[in-house]
Amino acid sequence: MTDDLGVDGWLTLPDVAERIGTDVGRVRRLVEDRHLLALRGDDGILRVPERFLVPAGEAWEPIPALRGTLVLLADAGFSDAEAVRWLFTPDPSLARRGDPAEPAPRPVDALVAGQKSEIRRRAQALAL
Repeated sequence: MTDDLGVDGWLTLPDVAERIGTDVGRVRRLVEDRHLLALRGDDGILRVPERFLVPAGEAWEPIPALRGTLVLLADAGFSDAEAVRWLFTPDPSLARRGDPAEPAPRPVDALVAGQKSEIRRRAQALAL
C-alpha cells in the first residue's frame, strides 16, 4: 500500500522517535492527534513519511503546518492514504521558485517552504 503513494522515504515509529528524541508512545500520540500521519505497510508495520519531519535546531519535529492540513483533508473526505498521495503528488500550478526546469513542487514541499495558506486554501477547496 505504501509503495504507490509517491513518498520517497518512510520511517517506522521507533525511527521517528529516535529522530525527534522521544519515545514511541509520544510518537503514537502525535499520530493520534494528527501532528503526524502513519500508514501500515504490506508487512503490517506503521510508517510515517520521512518528509513529514523537518530540522528544528539540533533535533527534528513534525512540519508545523501539517496538522491543520491533515485535518482539512480529512474533513474533505480523504482517507489517510489519499491525503498522503495528495501531499506527495507534484502540482505544476504551485509557484516555482528557482529553476523552471526543476520538477513541479509537491504540496508537502510547499508546506515545508512556509506556503501554509496556499496549501490549506487548496485543501479546503477539495471539500466543496
